[in-house]
Amino acid sequence: MEAYRDQYASLFNDGRDVVLVAISGDSLEELQSWAADSDFQFLFGSDPGSSIYSAFGGDPRDNGMVGSRAVIVVGPDGRIAHVIPQFNQVDPAAYEELARAIDRVTPEPEGN
Repeated sequence: MEAYRDQYASLFNDGRDVVLVAISGDSLEELQSWAADSDFQFLFGSDPGSSIYSAFGGDPRDNGMVGSRAVIVVGPDGRIAHVIPQFNQVDPAAYEELARAIDRVTPEPEGN
C-alpha cells in the first residue's frame, strides 16, 4: 500500500475525480490504525470473508485470504471500467497500466 501512497498524486490525480478504496481482510480497527500510522490518503474497507474480492472475480486462498492483489477501476458511471486481476505492486509497468486505465475514465480538468 505504500507504493500507492507514494504515487497517489500522480496516479490518482491527487484525489481529483478519483477515489481510491483499498479493501482488505483485516478488521476495521486494524485498518484504521494502519492507515493513520502510515499516513495513507485514501479509504480502506474491511472484507474479512473475501466476499467483495470474490464478487469481482478474485479467487481467495483456502484460508479465505486474498490470493493476489486485484485492482478494479470503476468509472464515473459506476460501472467497472478496467480490472487488473493480479496487480504486481513492484512492477513499474503495472502502475503505467493503472494510470492509463484511470486516465481513460477521469474527466479532463476544466480549461484544458
